[in-house]
Amino acid sequence: SEKMQRRESSKTLKQPLQVHCKNQSDLSAWLRGERIDCEKSVQNHQYPNDQKIVSKQDSLEQALSYFEKVQDRVSLKKNGVLQKHLTTVESIALQRGLPPEGFDVLLNVALSGKLADTVNTRLLKSLVPASVIPETSVVSSVSWLCVGKCSSNIQLLFLRWLITVFDFIDRKEQLRALYGFFFSFLQDEKMCPYICHLLYLLTKKESVKPFRIRRLLDLQAKMGMQPHLQALLSLYKLFCPELVAITLPGKMKTYFKNSEGPWKAAINTVRQRNQENSPVAQTLFLRAAQPQSRKRKWNTQLIIPASSTSKNNLEGIRGKNCVDLCSTNESFPVEQLQTFSQLLQNIHHLEFPAQMGSVLTNPLLLHYMNCIKDESIYLRLYYWMGQTLQEECTWCVADNNQYEEEFKDFLETVYKAECFLQEGFSSCEEFLYKSLPLWNGFCCRSQILRLVSWIPLSSFSEMKSHLCDPLAQLFFTSSLYFKCSVIESLKELLQNWLNWHVIHLDAEPDSQVHSLNTTLSGVVNIVAELIHFVGWISTVALRLESNPTFLLYFILDFYEIVCDMYLRYNLPLLVMPPAGVFYPALLSMDSVSLNQLCYIMYRYRTNLVAAKDNELSKKKILQFKFSSETYQEYNRYIIAMVGCLWTSSVFQKDIHPQGLCMDYELLKKTAVQEFKAGFNIVYHPAMMGYALLFLREASPGDTTFNFSLIKKWNWYLEYLYAQSLKGLKVFIESSINRVSQASN
Repeated sequence: SEKMQRRESSKTLKQPLQVHCKNQSDLSAWLRGERIDCEKSVQNHQYPNDQKIVSKQDSLEQALSYFEKVQDRVSLKKNGVLQKHLTTVESIALQRGLPPEGFDVLLNVALSGKLADTVNTRLLKSLVPASVIPETSVVSSVSWLCVGKCSSNIQLLFLRWLITVFDFIDRKEQLRALYGFFFSFLQDEKMCPYICHLLYLLTKKESVKPFRIRRLLDLQAKMGMQPHLQALLSLYKLFCPELVAITLPGKMKTYFKNSEGPWKAAINTVRQRNQENSPVAQTLFLRAAQPQSRKRKWNTQLIIPASSTSKNNLEGIRGKNCVDLCSTNESFPVEQLQTFSQLLQNIHHLEFPAQMGSVLTNPLLLHYMNCIKDESIYLRLYYWMGQTLQEECTWCVADNNQYEEEFKDFLETVYKAECFLQEGFSSCEEFLYKSLPLWNGFCCRSQILRLVSWIPLSSFSEMKSHLCDPLAQLFFTSSLYFKCSVIESLKELLQNWLNWHVIHLDAEPDSQVHSLNTTLSGVVNIVAELIHFVGWISTVALRLESNPTFLLYFILDFYEIVCDMYLRYNLPLLVMPPAGVFYPALLSMDSVSLNQLCYIMYRYRTNLVAAKDNELSKKKILQFKFSSETYQEYNRYIIAMVGCLWTSSVFQKDIHPQGLCMDYELLKKTAVQEFKAGFNIVYHPAMMGYALLFLREASPGDTTFNFSLIKKWNWYLEYLYAQSLKGLKVFIESSINRVSQASN
């Protein structure tokens, strides 16, 4: 029929993107959002809503055909046909997104200057991809920038669109070939920030040339230290440090302005609407890790797109094996990377995808990052991650509340990647410093506190103002569970810092200087500051919550790491717990807390003795000495513990300023019998249960339960040791001089 002929002729005018897969899509399939099998597509064109689909298809084809044939400048107000087709494109773009074959026509007409800027602006804002954008369409549209037919505002809008949809472009080879052309636009002050952003995305090592570095330095001298220029210079310096001699800020920052404009929300809407039914986007992506069902832009980047390598290259790879590829200079596409042996064979031929988010879910690429310390990869990942965290944060951006669950998943993915690499991302640190002052302590709590545990070792002064202070405010005003979660997170942070120290000390055993320009004394000071901070908030929290056993467990767990730093982590530092932690644990009514405190004091003694032996024998590896105050504090605590648990003299001999020493007359007024022995291993509230069970076993018929009958403490101690009180056992055996069992 005439209608069918028109549709066929319209299709021949375009060059639709050919997707090399079993399931191929056409325009009607895209409109309906369903999968069409290549073998059955001719037979199965009868859909329930066939008339509606054909109508939409005809409308879009008519609109594209109209814009393709526009020759003269047309006024929007006086042309109803133009208004109709423009509305059609906008409506379909916001509903389903545009098919790949539509971009060539719309980009060319928008940048050709044939229509008014108001029309061109509306066309550019409607360029929302349903799947991918053909590279040929982008390259063709870039050529219009040479002739100057479009206004500067349209050029800026086009660049912003190009940056926003960069990850949707199917290939990048021809676009990278235009690197010099884009670079020439840096002289335009309005376009410079967006050109730098685009160049940042396109830059490879071969793009770095001395004349380009000189040009950037000249621009920096003229414009000042602009963040977009610093970003490009930083990337250049990573690729060719010998060519960029100037010092650039080491801290990651927000280099570029938000370029996403109206497209981000539209892309999210289209993705969400097409999520369940649209196979177009799904068939254009190859899964690299676990299946994802993400809707947001950053989540679509957690998979590796097949478009990161050209179709011809993919077809050639299918006919080769990995060993053949190793003998050539061809890059190995990461979407073909399936096994660890492939990674080893092609480790020098891998080219990371433009979508750096896909790296986070691919263990093989994370292995690559661990093995090949390519700073450019980290910089690209940090840039992408920093931008994403800032823009998707649900409590920093008001409109993002509906995406909290997806943001949780993203933070979880970042955390797992940090655990895999065993190092924190500086972009996460920057995000935490900026967002924690605005955080309510509830949204994404588990994920945020996990990210805190991977903050890299850095200056504590900055960490205190940006992390510790806002965290302390939330800590003191939140629930008991939140307090325990924070202590646990800071314990993991300390553990990660100490592991980092051990790794770098093993790598450079004779050096007193670590990487990150952190000296050993600097590491000691930073770790000590963190421990003092935890001691302070722990003391306050125990008072606020009336010394709960649950909280005390997490605090003592933290000090189990602190007490062993010298021997286990080779760090010349020991910090005693504050009295506000020590005495609540000593007087706790829970035997687990008391046993844990005994073990901690035993390990403190072991570390201090080792340090003193090293100092006296002058065989110490590290040129540090513990202060006399540390030994004095330990001795005061030991006197209190022995007087409490063993000699029943704690009220007379405890010499700590915040200790238990009390006047005899005051103690008599309490009317407590045997108050002197009130906290020894028999009468201690945490030990009474064991004493009761011991008496029941020793005298089954006695119902008086007279604790004074427990006189042979050796038998009682053996009973306690059999109850898995290992901490109490090692403390008594190491810190108390007992009469030998033989003499007894």
